[in-house]
Amino acid sequence: MPYLLPALSPQLTWPGDALPFHAPGTRDSTRRIPWNGRGETLGFPATARRSGGAAELDEKEWRRYLSAYHDDRPGITERFFERADTSPHAWLAEPLRGAPGPVLDLACGTAPMRPLLPDADWVGVDSSSGELAAAARAGRGPLVRASADALPLTSGSVGAVCASMCLPVLTPLPRVLGEITRVLRPGGLLAALVPARLGFDPAGLLGWAWVMRTLGAVHQPWPNPQARDSVAKVLRPARFRVRSDERRVFTLVLETSEDVAVLVDGLYLPGLAPERADAAKRALAHWVRGGKTLPLPLRRVLATTRGQE
Repeated sequence: MPYLLPALSPQLTWPGDALPFHAPGTRDSTRRIPWNGRGETLGFPATARRSGGAAELDEKEWRRYLSAYHDDRPGITERFFERADTSPHAWLAEPLRGAPGPVLDLACGTAPMRPLLPDADWVGVDSSSGELAAAARAGRGPLVRASADALPLTSGSVGAVCASMCLPVLTPLPRVLGEITRVLRPGGLLAALVPARLGFDPAGLLGWAWVMRTLGAVHQPWPNPQARDSVAKVLRPARFRVRSDERRVFTLVLETSEDVAVLVDGLYLPGLAPERADAAKRALAHWVRGGKTLPLPLRRVLATTRGQE
């Protein structure tokens, strides 16, 4: 997927004195990604194979779904995290404050990290024009539209990379990690935030089970499930030294139908039909009357590129 620098607004341009560009080559991948659901709901090929009850989409189809999802729901991750009792984005920002050199916010979305790093030499990169346009309207920049597996940056040009909730869904993951390693300086920092398993929490498990049952879903179809709780193991062979691996459980506070709509829209469910989503929102809005909470387990991993201790 070639990188683009669209003229969505004056803020969607790269300053002349910012990081230098190079034009990386790209190539297509035919790796197939399993997921649960009916691909035909979103116009995916009816020939998608099924294995053990799960449909399989090739990488292009997954990327097409991901692009449409974020173009149609700009800011969804930011709004989702706004329902948490404390800010996951603020937790991720902590180790990035004072990081030497430019900070690259990978798959930045509407750039909620930008106001948390006001003094950083920051740049946001995303492939979604919808997300970037919303970020620009919020006055957050500079911004660049580019694919995470073909970053238009010179090797060794950034001091830190912020990867918020993107490693489980960006494909192909080995090439994405290779690009992160390439653009980081020796000893540069990667700060990654990923979903984590809930663990032993009967009440939380029951709450999430009710949500997913209402949606008619078993789980979300992460194309890179290994980049969640095992993300540290994924990073080590990609030439990273893992410095810390912390798990923290936030609490989603749900009180209104708007909260429910954000909850439903914030889940990657490619096979979810619109009418099923609407029915689930109505049912869950009734369920949250009086207030409900759901646990939101996340993992923050800090790693540095090898070459400097």
